[in-house]
Amino acid sequence: MTSIDLDPLKKTAALQAIAFVRDGMVVGLGTGSTAKHFLVALGEQVRAGMKLRGVPTSQETATLAKQAGIPLIDTENRWEIDVAIDGADQVDPHFNLIKGGGGALLKEKIVAASAKQFIVMVDYTKQVPVLGGSFPLPIEVIPFGWGSTAREIEALTKSRVVLRERNGAPFKTEAGNLIVDVHIDRITQPGELETALNLIPGVVETGLFVGRTNVLIVGRPQGVQTLHVPKT
Repeated sequence: MTSIDLDPLKKTAALQAIAFVRDGMVVGLGTGSTAKHFLVALGEQVRAGMKLRGVPTSQETATLAKQAGIPLIDTENRWEIDVAIDGADQVDPHFNLIKGGGGALLKEKIVAASAKQFIVMVDYTKQVPVLGGSFPLPIEVIPFGWGSTAREIEALTKSRVVLRERNGAPFKTEAGNLIVDVHIDRITQPGELETALNLIPGVVETGLFVGRTNVLIVGRPQGVQTLHVPKT
């Protein structure tokens, strides 16, 4: 089987997302491989004269945005975001997401929740019939008593919980927390699971993004597809 290079598909999705940015907007800037393509394209718009300001979801994104010439807002202040544009690790048919593979899920969710519109860019392999299975659910937890928190998560989900490591040491988020990856076969009720996990003491935030996506942009070998969440 010949593997498909997904990077061009991520880039086509990112270029399509530029259409949702207007002059004068405050834009939430996502983190990850697809978001990098978006930042490069957005920087070109700024150099062409578009006025906008960005809110980065990670230090990596802040650095890339500055390199692209995108003006940033002081993230310690209160802001109102017109549109947030980010990638995802998985997306189900209801536009619910798993995010956090890069470890920026806390800031990403704060920005998504603050935005008037949340646009998600993915390549087609990120679309799944049901969340879970091939990708674990990241959960950010405070270091104090993290093992006990993980035990509570295991009891709730009946799933294996693994402390994320990098270079042989526990992975630390930008907020100084840890991430545990929960290997769940099927997440059939993501909204209920998100609520239940957030009730466990020590859990800071989960990588479940439920009911937040307004527009899904999918890069496919046949071209890009833009899907709008159905009106309820």
